[in-house]
Amino acid sequence: MKKLNRKNVGLETKLPIKIVQFGEGNFLRAFVGYAFQELNKVTDFNAGIAVVQPIDKGLVTMLNDQDGLYTLFMKGVKKGEEIQNIELISNIVKAVDPYANFNDYLSLAKEESLEFIISNTTEAGIAYVDSDTPTMQPPSSFPAKLTLLLHERFKYFNGDANKGLTIIPCELINHNAETLKDIILKYVLDWNLGNDFKTWLLESNAFHSTLVDRIVPGYPKDEIENYNSQLNYQDNLIVAAEAFFLWVIEGGSDLKAKLPFNKTDLDVKIVDDMQPYRTRKVRILNGAHTAMVPFSILYGNKTVKQSVDNAFTGELINKAVFNEIIDTLDMDKAELHSFADEVFDRFRNPFIIHNLSSIALNSISKFRVRVLPSLLEYVKIHKKLPTNLTFALAALIRFYKGTWNGEILPVQDSEDIVATFAEIWKSNDYLEIAKNTLSNKDYWGEDLTKIDSFKEAVALALKEIDTNGIEAGYNNYSKKF
Repeated sequence: MKKLNRKNVGLETKLPIKIVQFGEGNFLRAFVGYAFQELNKVTDFNAGIAVVQPIDKGLVTMLNDQDGLYTLFMKGVKKGEEIQNIELISNIVKAVDPYANFNDYLSLAKEESLEFIISNTTEAGIAYVDSDTPTMQPPSSFPAKLTLLLHERFKYFNGDANKGLTIIPCELINHNAETLKDIILKYVLDWNLGNDFKTWLLESNAFHSTLVDRIVPGYPKDEIENYNSQLNYQDNLIVAAEAFFLWVIEGGSDLKAKLPFNKTDLDVKIVDDMQPYRTRKVRILNGAHTAMVPFSILYGNKTVKQSVDNAFTGELINKAVFNEIIDTLDMDKAELHSFADEVFDRFRNPFIIHNLSSIALNSISKFRVRVLPSLLEYVKIHKKLPTNLTFALAALIRFYKGTWNGEILPVQDSEDIVATFAEIWKSNDYLEIAKNTLSNKDYWGEDLTKIDSFKEAVALALKEIDTNGIEAGYNNYSKKF
């Protein structure tokens, strides 16, 4: 079978670089890459993407080996009918590793045709790192890297107001664009990059907050032979996604003119206020995902579908969503129930194998953003702890111990978080473990031990999990809290 490259598939003409995309992982390739390819198809948008690898290890080498090409499989059920679309995505024209070639990275700032910055570096990616400096090649954080790129563009084009960029972060944190802009401005001040650059940054560039929604399991390793059999070339970067697609972007008429998605069939909403869409999606879909991962892995499930189909874990997830999360949302309950039903249908998509291990990345920061607000709001409303979300947090803490029944768990987080939990779990006192975890303001944004009975409930759940396993442990714990 022939190798996938532009010559072999007749796609040697490359598009001009109009987008710099921070992140080369499965989600962006199945979401942003696909969206802009659709825009290129039906309009004269004519946008090529330059991908930047935001961390030291990534897929840039594999992307370059395939000339930026990869195949997207989209599968789902729509109105009772099974649908599948296969698309060769061809709009990545360059892939850059700033850790291997920093000058190549900075050269992107000089692209005449560049108009957009897109990113998805996970919730942990939009963060200020005070050890980053302007002389590092590159600095560690995504906002610091972007600051240097924008400063390079400002210098190269002599502060030309027409060379500002439209910046659209897709990280799943609230007000992601405003947060990113604030961090960049902090670097501008800390690094003494000057008032002229600050003015250009604020007046010539536009920051737009977003909400993204598509389940992307990624590389279908367990079914790769079946996927490859449908192609006439060898693709090492196949990505699988559900058919569902939603992109909500805050913006007005200017952004609608720049991004004419209204001419496509994609569900891209450019709106004045995305908060209702965000709250519903993050709390229900992402909240369910993040809450289920630890206890479902500890139970023995491997995928999201197994988790919701299993009698025990499925009921636990269902109760967490319908009895606790929805209860905290100040929106039409019938609409929320309808949305949640659709979410569970998406979880059960028979075509999508969404491994729990693939959504375990940075689970601490994800829990803080996706699940903790529901838990805290439930306490505020009912003056008591939500049984299922509290148990989910205890399972998360147990998950971060790193081993279970002699097997290594797929904990994927920063070295300092992993090291902190290694210290926490040196104790044999569950109350002390609960206290040391819940009191960590860096994890949760506040001291959760101040919530009445919280550390005691978590300690009990931890003890029950270790003593009796997930199912029996949950049953015992739920009778007491």
